[in-house]
Amino acid sequence: MRIHFIAVGGSAMHNLAIALKQAGHSVTGSDDEIFEPSKSRLRDFGLLPESFGWHPDFITNELDVIILGMHARAENPELIQAQQIGVPVLSYPEFLAQHAMLKQRIVIGGSHGKTTITSMVMHVMKHLNFDFDYLVGSKIKHFDVMVRLNNDAPVVIFEGDEYLSSPIDLRPKFHWYKPHIALISGIAWDHMNVFPTFENYLEQFDIFIQGIEPGGLLIYDQNDENLVQLVKKNSSVESIGYDVHPHVVKDGVTWLQTEEGLVAIGLFGRHNLQNLNGARLICKHSGISDHDFYQAIGSFEGAANRLEKVFDDHHLVYFKDFAHAPSKVRATLLAVRNQFPDRKLVTCFELHTYSSLNINFLSEYLHALDPADLACVYFNLHALALKKLPMLNKQEVKEAFGRDDMVVFNQSEDVINWIRQVKDENKVILMMSSGNFDGINHLELAKSLK
Repeated sequence: MRIHFIAVGGSAMHNLAIALKQAGHSVTGSDDEIFEPSKSRLRDFGLLPESFGWHPDFITNELDVIILGMHARAENPELIQAQQIGVPVLSYPEFLAQHAMLKQRIVIGGSHGKTTITSMVMHVMKHLNFDFDYLVGSKIKHFDVMVRLNNDAPVVIFEGDEYLSSPIDLRPKFHWYKPHIALISGIAWDHMNVFPTFENYLEQFDIFIQGIEPGGLLIYDQNDENLVQLVKKNSSVESIGYDVHPHVVKDGVTWLQTEEGLVAIGLFGRHNLQNLNGARLICKHSGISDHDFYQAIGSFEGAANRLEKVFDDHHLVYFKDFAHAPSKVRATLLAVRNQFPDRKLVTCFELHTYSSLNINFLSEYLHALDPADLACVYFNLHALALKKLPMLNKQEVKEAFGRDDMVVFNQSEDVINWIRQVKDENKVILMMSSGNFDGINHLELAKSLK
């Protein structure tokens, strides 16, 4: 096929472009800006546009399909050209749904933990030599790309994102996938720019449950009361609830308690132990025994940017994490606090998403940073301008988090200097963001703190 990507630089979009080129298709793409790591990866695969911008003359009837990304706008000149000459335009979830039509579909959704759960299931299946396609939201060790498409694979695993499909398709992505096995890891309001109320956000998960194939299975967090009510409402769907996997922590190592004895894992934190239990149930209902699951999961090293240990020299442990929604920030910070109870915990959180930068949403973070000994919040003035949001007042940010001793910065150099001033031995630094603190090199910073 001859496929063109409008807004090829997105995280999922550029990985799908690479996967389709690897599968033998002719692939081109365009974008008005592309950041790392997408830029380097597209260059490595010969897919980086020669120049940034939109080029309507690229859009001809010789194309079989155009895949449209969320970064584009409805008035994009390439999109308008495609609509005028009748080239089919699909969002990437619609394209993936068409590819997966004849496969067994496993879809992991939820406001938090879905990337980790998807990664765990993929790790176990790869360890056991299963043949499967996938879409996951983060780089995982031993997987070259975040998307795989193969006509022969009988199973596909989708991380089910609830954000919109494209600028001209305002359905959540995970509504496309119609799972045979579905998991919802929990529901906490997010994406207020497109779901202005929690009730509207909750409705998207109700629709997702209704889309489960007849005879399918829903696995869900049994501690989430809103989710429990949705399960009761959709009582015709077979469902299984899950909780935190039984475990013990010895000398800083987490051990799973199983019928066959203790199994050491490389993860920690209640949220990760709950994610693991959800992944176990998916694997169990895909034909994988608990024995095989535990043998495989011990070598799981986590997805990139999910409590990723950047540096550890005994006196300093430095983590970076993708946490951005309030529930994710709280869970990540508590996990680190509980794992290192005797160390000084220093955390910095970047406001990066539309919701987190919106003064009307900020109160959702009330006391989210309280478990840290020292805390700072960073936001980039350029990010506010790009999202066309009003300027944030530093005092308003402090009040929203409910912590008087918290400091607020809007220059990344100030964040670096603040961290360097913490001279305590035996400290843990946790950096949380769905962005990159305007280019902070975490490894270089960590090494400079020795």
